[in-house]
Amino acid sequence: MDTRIIAECMQLSFANTPFPQVLQKLAGAGVQAYTADLISLRSTYYDENGAAFDEKLPLAEAPPIASRFDADSVANTMRTIQRGEIGYVEFLQRVMNAGCASYRVFLNGGKVIYFGRDGDALTEPFPALRQ
Repeated sequence: MDTRIIAECMQLSFANTPFPQVLQKLAGAGVQAYTADLISLRSTYYDENGAAFDEKLPLAEAPPIASRFDADSVANTMRTIQRGEIGYVEFLQRVMNAGCASYRVFLNGGKVIYFGRDGDALTEPFPALRQ
């Protein structure tokens, strides 16, 4: 796993680079999945051999995570960022306000699973990456 590219991808995300472009770069760096822990504001990246790389999410104005998970709000926020109407910081703030405590991205599986504090979850597919 190329941790330099992973760090670059974090910067790209916070510079509002589209999600598919960031995913393509992460896949090229050897990442198969990653988890964004919105409680501790950290992301952990995993490769096919089980190696992990942890990095701080530079979210300066993190709202408290709502106690109730609102799957509809999370889905609407995901569609809003896909349309390019908001950036990544606002995306994170909105999903946290909707009760999202973490999410896991499966690059090869083409899906993101969003989790609330109590284990409620929402699975959202995205187009498979071209390998």
